[in-house]
Amino acid sequence: MPERDRDDQGRATNARPRDRLGRPLPPGSPGIPRIPDDLDLEPAEALAYAQRLLDQGLAFNAHEVLESVWKNGPDTERMLWQGLAQYAVGLTHIQRGNNKGARTLLRRAVERIRAFDPAAAGHPSGRLPYGLDGPGLIAHAESLLAQLGETSPAPATTAAAESSALMPRLTRDLP
Repeated sequence: MPERDRDDQGRATNARPRDRLGRPLPPGSPGIPRIPDDLDLEPAEALAYAQRLLDQGLAFNAHEVLESVWKNGPDTERMLWQGLAQYAVGLTHIQRGNNKGARTLLRRAVERIRAFDPAAAGHPSGRLPYGLDGPGLIAHAESLLAQLGETSPAPATTAAAESSALMPRLTRDLP
């Protein structure tokens, strides 16, 4: 069995190139640029970056950006960032034609976004931080869930799975 790639601390990594949907490609294949494993952005920067990736149809990469904040951001906001990362993974599953996985991840995302209490996390306005559009994200996810149904077929084309209607607006403030 081939030896796994390891970082400087000896942790396993996956340095294989990936396609637009985040699927690993054979070593040496051309792929799209990877999100660095050690990405550590401020939440507002990460949201802007994730939105640009979503706008390009790169939901898997957006997930990696959002996941970096989940892992490195404020402890009081972990549930929120986990929900946002799961939202992007749900979109990735739609793009890959895995509707069961999409339903599972989108439901988890909605639960976490709904359960996040801004006041308990130090955001006394009662709104989600960073201009996040919680009601809009939840409505978008629920619309996708309704379209997926329990037995709907996979998207007919990659173009349909990458359409701008699939990708949400994360905040009210980003263009």
